[in-house]
Amino acid sequence: MASKELHSEAKNEQNVDVPDVSAREMFNSIKGLNLNSYATRKSIAQGMLDLALLTANASQLKYILTVGDTHEFFHFLLVLIIISISLQVFQALLIIVLAIVFDINKVEEQKRSDIVNNVLIGVTAISVVVNVIISAFDMKSQADVLKQS
Repeated sequence: MASKELHSEAKNEQNVDVPDVSAREMFNSIKGLNLNSYATRKSIAQGMLDLALLTANASQLKYILTVGDTHEFFHFLLVLIIISISLQVFQALLIIVLAIVFDINKVEEQKRSDIVNNVLIGVTAISVVVNVIISAFDMKSQADVLKQS
Protein backbone atom coordinates (compact mmCIF):
# COMPACT_ATOMS: atom_id res chain seq x y z
CA MET A 1 0.00 0.00 0.00
CA ALA A 2 2.82 2.36 0.84
CA SER A 3 4.44 1.86 -2.58
CA LYS A 4 1.14 2.65 -4.30
CA GLU A 5 0.87 5.86 -2.28
CA LEU A 6 4.41 6.79 -3.26
CA HIS A 7 3.64 6.04 -6.90
CA SER A 8 0.42 8.06 -6.93
CA GLU A 9 2.29 10.99 -5.40
CA ALA A 10 4.98 10.86 -8.08
CA LYS A 11 5.68 14.17 -9.75
CA ASN A 12 7.14 14.92 -13.15
CA GLU A 13 9.87 17.48 -13.89
CA GLN A 14 7.43 20.40 -13.57
CA ASN A 15 6.24 19.20 -10.13
CA VAL A 16 2.81 18.23 -11.47
CA ASP A 17 1.12 15.10 -10.11
CA VAL A 18 1.42 12.14 -12.49
CA PRO A 19 -1.69 9.92 -12.55
CA ASP A 20 -1.28 6.30 -11.52
CA VAL A 21 -2.02 4.32 -14.72
CA SER A 22 -1.17 0.66 -14.87
CA ALA A 23 -0.11 -1.18 -18.00
CA ARG A 24 -3.34 -3.20 -17.90
CA GLU A 25 -5.47 -0.04 -17.94
CA MET A 26 -3.52 1.28 -20.93
CA PHE A 27 -3.96 -2.04 -22.76
CA ASN A 28 -7.69 -2.06 -22.05
CA SER A 29 -8.09 1.47 -23.45
CA ILE A 30 -6.21 0.49 -26.63
CA LYS A 31 -8.18 -2.76 -26.82
CA GLY A 32 -11.35 -0.69 -27.31
CA LEU A 33 -9.94 0.76 -30.55
CA ASN A 34 -11.96 -0.43 -33.53
CA LEU A 35 -9.27 -1.48 -35.99
CA ASN A 36 -11.82 -2.40 -38.66
CA SER A 37 -13.12 1.18 -38.67
CA TYR A 38 -9.55 2.47 -39.04
CA ALA A 39 -8.89 0.10 -41.94
CA THR A 40 -12.09 1.21 -43.64
CA ARG A 41 -11.18 4.89 -43.35
CA LYS A 42 -7.65 4.17 -44.58
CA SER A 43 -9.04 2.28 -47.56
CA ILE A 44 -11.42 5.11 -48.42
CA ALA A 45 -8.59 7.66 -48.28
CA GLN A 46 -6.43 5.44 -50.49
CA GLY A 47 -9.35 5.06 -52.86
CA MET A 48 -9.62 8.83 -53.22
CA LEU A 49 -5.92 9.04 -54.12
CA ASP A 50 -6.38 6.20 -56.59
CA LEU A 51 -9.29 8.09 -58.14
CA ALA A 52 -7.04 11.12 -58.71
CA LEU A 53 -4.43 8.90 -60.37
CA LEU A 54 -7.10 7.23 -62.49
CA THR A 55 -8.30 10.65 -63.64
CA ALA A 56 -4.74 11.62 -64.60
CA ASN A 57 -4.31 8.35 -66.52
CA ALA A 58 -7.59 8.88 -68.34
CA SER A 59 -6.40 12.34 -69.36
CA GLN A 60 -3.09 10.89 -70.55
CA LEU A 61 -4.95 8.21 -72.50
CA LYS A 62 -7.12 10.85 -74.17
CA TYR A 63 -4.05 12.88 -75.11
CA ILE A 64 -2.09 9.93 -76.50
CA LEU A 65 -5.10 8.74 -78.53
CA THR A 66 -5.67 12.27 -79.86
CA VAL A 67 -2.04 12.66 -80.94
CA GLY A 68 -1.94 9.13 -82.35
CA ASP A 69 1.03 7.66 -84.21
CA THR A 70 2.67 11.07 -84.53
CA HIS A 71 3.85 10.74 -80.93
CA GLU A 72 7.30 9.20 -80.77
CA PHE A 73 6.35 6.69 -78.05
CA PHE A 74 2.68 6.17 -78.95
CA HIS A 75 2.49 2.37 -78.65
CA PHE A 76 4.75 2.20 -75.60
CA LEU A 77 2.77 4.86 -73.70
CA LEU A 78 -0.54 3.36 -74.79
CA VAL A 79 0.45 -0.02 -73.33
CA LEU A 80 1.75 1.55 -70.09
CA ILE A 81 -1.38 3.65 -69.60
CA ILE A 82 -3.61 0.61 -70.16
CA ILE A 83 -1.51 -1.41 -67.69
CA SER A 84 -1.74 1.43 -65.15
CA ILE A 85 -5.51 1.73 -65.47
CA SER A 86 -5.88 -2.06 -65.21
CA LEU A 87 -3.74 -2.14 -62.06
CA GLN A 88 -5.85 0.62 -60.55
CA VAL A 89 -9.07 -1.27 -61.23
CA PHE A 90 -7.51 -4.35 -59.62
CA GLN A 91 -6.45 -2.21 -56.63
CA ALA A 92 -10.00 -0.91 -56.27
CA LEU A 93 -11.33 -4.47 -56.18
CA LEU A 94 -8.77 -5.46 -53.54
CA ILE A 95 -9.65 -2.40 -51.45
CA ILE A 96 -13.34 -3.30 -51.63
CA VAL A 97 -12.55 -6.86 -50.53
CA LEU A 98 -10.33 -5.62 -47.72
CA ALA A 99 -12.74 -2.96 -46.48
CA ILE A 100 -16.06 -4.74 -46.85
CA VAL A 101 -15.52 -8.50 -46.91
CA PHE A 102 -12.96 -8.90 -44.13
CA ASP A 103 -13.46 -7.90 -40.51
CA ILE A 104 -10.00 -7.65 -38.96
CA ASN A 105 -11.50 -7.74 -35.47
CA LYS A 106 -12.16 -11.44 -36.10
CA VAL A 107 -8.99 -13.45 -35.52
CA GLU A 108 -9.84 -16.03 -38.19
CA GLU A 109 -9.99 -13.32 -40.88
CA GLN A 110 -6.80 -11.50 -39.91
CA LYS A 111 -4.41 -13.78 -41.80
CA ARG A 112 -6.42 -13.59 -45.05
CA SER A 113 -6.81 -9.83 -44.76
CA ASP A 114 -3.07 -9.53 -44.15
CA ILE A 115 -2.40 -11.50 -47.35
CA VAL A 116 -4.80 -9.30 -49.34
CA ASN A 117 -3.17 -6.19 -47.84
CA ASN A 118 0.30 -7.43 -48.86
CA VAL A 119 -0.90 -8.12 -52.41
CA LEU A 120 -2.42 -4.63 -52.45
CA ILE A 121 0.92 -3.12 -51.41
CA GLY A 122 2.69 -5.05 -54.19
CA VAL A 123 0.18 -3.94 -56.83
CA THR A 124 0.47 -0.35 -55.59
CA ALA A 125 4.28 -0.48 -55.89
CA ILE A 126 4.03 -1.81 -59.45
CA SER A 127 1.48 0.90 -60.29
CA VAL A 128 3.81 3.60 -58.97
CA VAL A 129 6.70 2.27 -61.10
CA VAL A 130 4.50 2.18 -64.22
CA ASN A 131 3.33 5.75 -63.62
CA VAL A 132 6.90 6.98 -63.07
CA ILE A 133 7.83 5.44 -66.43
CA ILE A 134 4.81 7.11 -68.06
CA SER A 135 5.95 10.44 -66.63
CA ALA A 136 9.50 9.87 -67.86
CA PHE A 137 8.23 9.62 -71.44
CA ASP A 138 6.69 13.08 -71.33
CA MET A 139 3.20 13.24 -72.78
CA LYS A 140 3.99 16.42 -74.70
CA SER A 141 6.81 16.46 -77.17
CA GLN A 142 9.31 19.33 -77.18
CA ALA A 143 7.74 20.69 -80.39
CA ASP A 144 4.37 21.04 -78.62
CA VAL A 145 6.04 22.91 -75.76
CA LEU A 146 7.82 25.29 -78.18
CA LYS A 147 4.56 25.98 -80.07
CA GLN A 148 2.87 27.11 -76.85
CA SER A 149 5.67 29.60 -76.00
